[in-house]
Amino acid sequence: MPKAVFIDTWGWLALGHRRDALHQEVKAFYQALQKEGSLCYTTDYILDETITLLFRREVFEEAIRFMEGIFQSAEESRLIIERVTSERFSSAWKLRKQFQDKPKISFTDLTSMVIMEEKGIKRVLTEDEHFLQVGMGFQKAV
Repeated sequence: MPKAVFIDTWGWLALGHRRDALHQEVKAFYQALQKEGSLCYTTDYILDETITLLFRREVFEEAIRFMEGIFQSAEESRLIIERVTSERFSSAWKLRKQFQDKPKISFTDLTSMVIMEEKGIKRVLTEDEHFLQVGMGFQKAV
């Protein structure tokens, strides 16, 4: 079975914002994931960020269409949306304290790392170097 991929906010924004410089590359990658049946994961925190930023960058109707597509993918089990539970929040807080030398890592990224570690996901669709800097074995998918 193809490997799972975690989709970070950057990945969703590159996919959903047609004027993004990497839109076509990310779109082709996402379509290949769907074709090969790879499991895609994201979180409620990631979608929160995505909704906020996408509606600032895209016309309203396009933002709605894109987000509805994400929700449809989840309904069809092509995307798994993980929830940041209180236990996962606590684990991310422990990471926040552990990575005192990396103050620019967002708390959302830390919650993503907790879930990726829990699920055994190493590939992440992101341009965020923090996923590589933490020494947890994560790799950029594109």
